[in-house]
Amino acid sequence: MDRFPHAANVDFHSPLDLSKAAVAVLDAEGNISGWGASAQRLLGHSPEDVLGKPAGRLLAAAPEQRLSALCGTRKPRSTVLDLSCRDGRNLRAAVTLSPLEHLGVAATVVVAAELEALRGWEAQLALLQGMATESTVGLTIFDTDMRVVWGNVSTDLELAGVAQYVGRPAADLFPEGEFISRHHPPDEDQIMEHVMTTGEPIMGMHYRGRAPADPVREHVWSCSYHRMVDARGELLGLFEESLDITDRYRAQERLSLLVRAGKRIGASLDVRRTAAELADVAVPQLADEVLVDLPPAVIEGRQPPTGSAPGHSLLRMHGRTPEEFRTSPVSYPPSSPQAQSLGTGRLVVDASPPEAPGGEGSAPSHSCLFVPLLTRNTVLGLATFRRSSNPDPFGPEEQTLAVELAERAAVGIDNARRYTSQHAATLVLQRSLLPQHLPEQSAVDVAYRYLPADSRVGVGGDWFDLIPLSGARVGLTVGDVVGHGMHAAATMGRLRATVRTLALLDLDPAELLTRLDGLVAQDSEPHGNDGLSDEALGVTCLYAIYNPVNGRCSWASAGHPPPIVADASGSVALSALAPGPPLGLGGLPYENVDLNLSSGSLVAFFTDGVVEDRRTDIDSGIDRLAHVLTWQRCPLEELCDRALSARPPGPQADDATLLLVRTRRLDADRVADLELPPDPAMVAHARTVAERQLEAWGLSELSFTAELVVSELVTNSIRYATGPVMLRLIWDRSLLCEVSDNAHTAPHLRRARRDDEGGRGLFLVAQMSQRWGTRYTSSGKTIWAELAIP
Repeated sequence: MDRFPHAANVDFHSPLDLSKAAVAVLDAEGNISGWGASAQRLLGHSPEDVLGKPAGRLLAAAPEQRLSALCGTRKPRSTVLDLSCRDGRNLRAAVTLSPLEHLGVAATVVVAAELEALRGWEAQLALLQGMATESTVGLTIFDTDMRVVWGNVSTDLELAGVAQYVGRPAADLFPEGEFISRHHPPDEDQIMEHVMTTGEPIMGMHYRGRAPADPVREHVWSCSYHRMVDARGELLGLFEESLDITDRYRAQERLSLLVRAGKRIGASLDVRRTAAELADVAVPQLADEVLVDLPPAVIEGRQPPTGSAPGHSLLRMHGRTPEEFRTSPVSYPPSSPQAQSLGTGRLVVDASPPEAPGGEGSAPSHSCLFVPLLTRNTVLGLATFRRSSNPDPFGPEEQTLAVELAERAAVGIDNARRYTSQHAATLVLQRSLLPQHLPEQSAVDVAYRYLPADSRVGVGGDWFDLIPLSGARVGLTVGDVVGHGMHAAATMGRLRATVRTLALLDLDPAELLTRLDGLVAQDSEPHGNDGLSDEALGVTCLYAIYNPVNGRCSWASAGHPPPIVADASGSVALSALAPGPPLGLGGLPYENVDLNLSSGSLVAFFTDGVVEDRRTDIDSGIDRLAHVLTWQRCPLEELCDRALSARPPGPQADDATLLLVRTRRLDADRVADLELPPDPAMVAHARTVAERQLEAWGLSELSFTAELVVSELVTNSIRYATGPVMLRLIWDRSLLCEVSDNAHTAPHLRRARRDDEGGRGLFLVAQMSQRWGTRYTSSGKTIWAELAIP
């Protein structure tokens, strides 16, 4: 398809050219003696109508005397005449009359053309002349051998005289220049060859180099190439249009650099990476090297120092990744431009800087900009923009650009500093809310993993805990708060503390979740404006109690995945009971699930982040975790690693918490039970049995204290119970004394007055034991006390 379909209508021949103009011949008397076909086309008169007749008849308004005067001259004359057309129109025409004399015969040749067409042609000529002499667009003509033929005035000025390049190849014009547009071959000879061969023009190529007339400053031109052919279509060569777009190009570069800076600088929320991002953006477009110096306090996330001497005790950033990162100390004298920039908070230009401190290995600088990293009227540090290979000094626009980049970097560094400070505070909060280590228990071996989904924040809403309970039992809990970050962590901390408090009341799992549900529902009411109630609306929790004496595990769930159990042989069992509603919804009861576990059973408590993923369903994740548990003979730490490494790779959408528990059973010879009738005489028998059992266990040193505690607890139960009383002694990490009866009234510790006959029993128990308490059962209550084993 023709690129320029109307190019054939463009004609640079003059309308008065004999190939186009109307031509007639007048004799000495002014009569028409010759009439061409072109004259007939212009005016419409046929030769029969005009030959032999006076030419004055063709004039529309001028008298014949004027025509006679024009024809009588001996020199060619040009004028404008109004001519009459055959159709009655008047045509204003440009007319040239040229006298002829041959062998004594006088005649005049008249050439005429429409005046408007002539004026248009003259305008085209003026355009061509302007492009050759006044246009800022450089025009250069090359022959078929791609050698310079001609250049207009603009080209002449850029080349400091085009005449010296006539006949030389194009490569000689700008020997060190290069094309920076990459959508065509970068070699100029290839571009010219392509244009002359195919006839397809190449336009808008950006070329960078130094003009012979201005060898110091680098310029950028927009170049276009067009093939030239003659009237017969034969190749003459090609011409090049070049327009100096240096200022526009640099303005576009500055704009694109600012856009890139807005996307990149400060995106990492890391002080060190933000400094590297500033260098990545500014090099090499603005400077050959960018150095960033910061006080140690800013790098560590603390407030920048105030009142210190400018340029004192700074650290220079090196490296663009955490692995490469290092710092080197720098210090600037008070009289240095760096100290001046830091002290005044303004840009300082140094056109001939010495070697920068800490700049070993750096090339000498031709020009430097020292820009303070300023935000909220606080100087955070100093950015140095250096040019070594580029000899051009920093211009005003580049100085403004450097200041804006430094401002963006300062905001990013300050945000990163604040984030570092808040992140550290959040991590302290998280560590204070989650257990740093789980207490060792005879009932279970445990291992755990906690992986927040937001690795940048490092905290989330998951929690877990192991709570020692009376009777050598342990409470185990895992929970999940929707969301991540500070709010989720704070909500998690409150709920974990609440669960621990309720667990120490010796509530069974369903009762504990019921009470916790009520507390969460209160926190979620609309009047709560602490920012934590939203997270509380999405809370799940599982609580379990394991008793090593009988191997029974009771658990209840509030919207939380049930535990996975693998027995000692590796056989995996999944609970068929659906969890209750999440906390805070209310309306439905929670149910206990009782399991009898053999010694060595493996129980996995987990949050949905361990088994659920965007790419797979939760059932696949549970099967994956269950398969890991079949290796239950492996150490618990290894099993934790296996379970989490089995998750799909890539970023995770939710926090992942895994608590693995391997159960133990207390040996039967470490538990002694004695059933007593409700007879006060049985108190002495209980003391005797306790003494003999302690002697059998080798704990005779505890006999006196244990007999006293047993005596007081049994006496108290026999006094208020209506049925048999059960005494249990458990030899664990401490000596546990438990007395159970069918009464539901709880004993209270009080200080007896001097004249009181009783009321001192529980006071003595409290003084003699590490801790004591009461727990309720379906048939009554149990009073227990723990005695430290010496």
